[in-house]
Amino acid sequence: MKQQTTILAGALAALLLGGHAFAAELRIGTAAEPSSLDPHYHNLTPNNTVRRHIFESLVDQDAKQRLIPALAESWRAVDDKTWEFKLRKGVKFHDGSEFTAQDFVYTLCRIPNVANSPSSFTLYTKGVDAVETPDPYTIIVKTAAPYPLLPVEMTTFGIISAKAAGGEKVTFDKAGCKADSWPATQAFNDGTLTIGTGPFKLAEYRKGERIVLDRNPDYWGTKPEWDKVTFRPITSDGPRMAALLAGDVDLVDEPPLQDLERLRKDPKVSVVETLSNRVVYLALDQAEPTPTIKGTDGKNPLRDIRVREALSLAIDREAIVKRIMNNTAEPAAQLLAPGLFGTNPDLKVKSDQKKAKELLTAAGYPNGFELTIGTPNDRYINDEKIAQAVAQMYSRIGIKTQVDAATVNVFFSRRNKGEFSVYLAGWSAATGEASSPLKSLVATRIKEKGFGPTNYTSYSNPKLDELLTKALATVDDAAREKLLAETMKVAMEDYAVLPLHYEVTSWAMRKGLSYEPRADQYTLAASIRSAK
Repeated sequence: MKQQTTILAGALAALLLGGHAFAAELRIGTAAEPSSLDPHYHNLTPNNTVRRHIFESLVDQDAKQRLIPALAESWRAVDDKTWEFKLRKGVKFHDGSEFTAQDFVYTLCRIPNVANSPSSFTLYTKGVDAVETPDPYTIIVKTAAPYPLLPVEMTTFGIISAKAAGGEKVTFDKAGCKADSWPATQAFNDGTLTIGTGPFKLAEYRKGERIVLDRNPDYWGTKPEWDKVTFRPITSDGPRMAALLAGDVDLVDEPPLQDLERLRKDPKVSVVETLSNRVVYLALDQAEPTPTIKGTDGKNPLRDIRVREALSLAIDREAIVKRIMNNTAEPAAQLLAPGLFGTNPDLKVKSDQKKAKELLTAAGYPNGFELTIGTPNDRYINDEKIAQAVAQMYSRIGIKTQVDAATVNVFFSRRNKGEFSVYLAGWSAATGEASSPLKSLVATRIKEKGFGPTNYTSYSNPKLDELLTKALATVDDAAREKLLAETMKVAMEDYAVLPLHYEVTSWAMRKGLSYEPRADQYTLAASIRSAK
């Protein structure tokens, strides 16, 4: 108890003194924690956030998702199907070994060989047809078709050490790279292979408690301000805010919406926010059987477009934004906020419960049916509350609806096993354009193309797949954007999934710190600054 009191007193003193007492240590309270430290295990924002501290990409993105150099100093299109990346020389992994082209090759090979990945990064690697390494600092990437998104997709996954993993002789083969074995996710969680080139090195990982990072003294880029960074998962809103106000942490993500106004007026706290690239949506399982739908004589009503439209019309998105999100969100009519690359300006969303009932009757369900919505209760802002609100709206049109909420790891595990006929989830467009959610969430699962890795609904539309395939092979930006907008329209008019809203992301921190809010929702310690 004495030690705990001393630590708390020190933290309070740091807060009152503007943080100068512990300027070299940064403590961050997070609303969610990664499911693993394996950079290739789970394409999930908490995982991708921590990954960026330890493992770097060839190309990076700034706060507005504009491309910037990282492990690759430059890149260029040699022709429509060939890209050249010039690598940065003198970069060292945390164990002192040198970063070379072989590390990229090994990473590319390892990604499709990650066991039990809930959401695979093959979404971003399947476009690669061949790789050449004419020297240790040059990578030539060839694609089977024109692939203008390649540099953008190189931002999405981290490079691991081939030497540390025993992959120094592995060569890339689109048909399947060969190795005696592939690193297990546990080897990253226990620190054995948590060896990157990033600005921080792993010091300690205790799941559910903390992730501690130490500054990398040999980092090739701008040295971060902080000698030590501790991420503490504090998934409940109240304790997370109490930790900030008590000085136990210096910065928190996702401060509770109801507290934002009070925080903005607090002289000891700063708040920053921005519209994110994340859409929160409902996914509708269109396979057979449907374990959580009752009263339909064994049929799956979600296969009927009239039922899917009715489920969309029953949702009052404006009410959810106003009453549950405290106006800190925007209603969604598509899978990426309007104005971003590939969105469709013609798509609108509306609520009409009368028409929803008429559609259910026309589809043969005048008395509705029984439905359960699966949702995490600690992943997205007010996720369980949103699901409960939707359940009430569905009940008003005659669909008796329950909510099955679980912690994030349990939820994703059950979702991946197909236990939910309807579930609530979110998607952040890592590439900053509409191809990301289209390719992952609603494209037909086609492993060899990298389509549909997060499509857990069995939804399939050949027209959508054809348009998306054409868009991804279109080099001309204007033509590609038009094709993506057309693809988005097909998906939304078929009610492939039901977008609810786009999150506005906020960060709250003690006075004296600054952070540029990011559309990708990442909290990056190297970009957090203190007043000097």
